[in-house]
Amino acid sequence: MTDAARRTSADDDALVKRLHAIAWGSENVPASPGLLPDKPFPPLTKAEVDLAERSLGYPLPGLLRRLYTEIGDGGFGPEGGLASLTPRRVPHWKVPDWQCATTIPARRAGWGAPASWLFLTGGGCTMEWYLSLLAVDHPVLLWDADGWDPDREQDPHDGLCYAAPSLRQWLWTWADGGNVWDGALALPEG
Repeated sequence: MTDAARRTSADDDALVKRLHAIAWGSENVPASPGLLPDKPFPPLTKAEVDLAERSLGYPLPGLLRRLYTEIGDGGFGPEGGLASLTPRRVPHWKVPDWQCATTIPARRAGWGAPASWLFLTGGGCTMEWYLSLLAVDHPVLLWDADGWDPDREQDPHDGLCYAAPSLRQWLWTWADGGNVWDGALALPEG
């Protein structure tokens, strides 16, 4: 069992402190150099997070609310950085629109990740990281848009891998310098 797997909600203050230090530059970023904005977007107010939750139709886990209100509205974290909850722009990038968790479902009519999956960040090509807003402990999911075929009577769940049993474990893995892909790509034992 990894250290990340042993972490509980009692460790959340330490996790938020660690992620804040990484995001705002007092610790080195464990991965993804050049993929993130220079700094995270400014933190949201609790009222702004409440508005985003109403837009999503689901409450966010307490840990994720803390990240958005205490660290920033995305632009830090695993892979290309967490998506924001409000539309953002990065003026010095070729494509200045930052990924926004509350607008991505509206732009993707017709393919159908369930509304209870919160977009966390891109994973490259057709891969995307999601958070289950309904399941116990809020597991992190890796979804491959090309991993299912409706012509074979498959549905979007056929492109899904469970990457981590909780958002907490996924974030600790990254903050401790681990590879968040390990859990998603692990082969079943046996």
